[in-house]
Amino acid sequence: MAAPLSGQTIAIVKATAPALKEHGVAITTCMYERLFQNEGVKAMFDQAAQASGEQPRRLAVAILAYAENVDKLQNLDAPVRRMVERHCDTGVKAEHYPLVAEALLPAIRDVLGEAATDEILAAWGEAYWFLADILIGKEAEEYQQRAA
Repeated sequence: MAAPLSGQTIAIVKATAPALKEHGVAITTCMYERLFQNEGVKAMFDQAAQASGEQPRRLAVAILAYAENVDKLQNLDAPVRRMVERHCDTGVKAEHYPLVAEALLPAIRDVLGEAATDEILAAWGEAYWFLADILIGKEAEEYQQRAA
């Protein structure tokens, strides 16, 4: 399990919630454009949900929920459980998480411009990896259960 998030990171992530509410879909759309430069990753996704905007909207909602609840993660137990199941259904593995980070953090900067300071991106990087570590662990357990 990852070390707890710092108080500063929690404060910064929570403070970005209004920007995510306003620009979240633009950020996730930009992120998927970057991510899908990798054809292997692109093939893992329902392209109809991409074209309709459903997947970018769902991810934007999830990121906003994380920002708003980063200090009370128990509120996210059910959504995390659903995400783990979906990830396991589609073959997401630990090695995919760095690819998402490499697409998400620059997408935040692309969309928010100068408002996405180095401090904000560092906090989101820490928050991303904190959540990724949780998901990776739960997905490993789910894969083991499915194999048994």
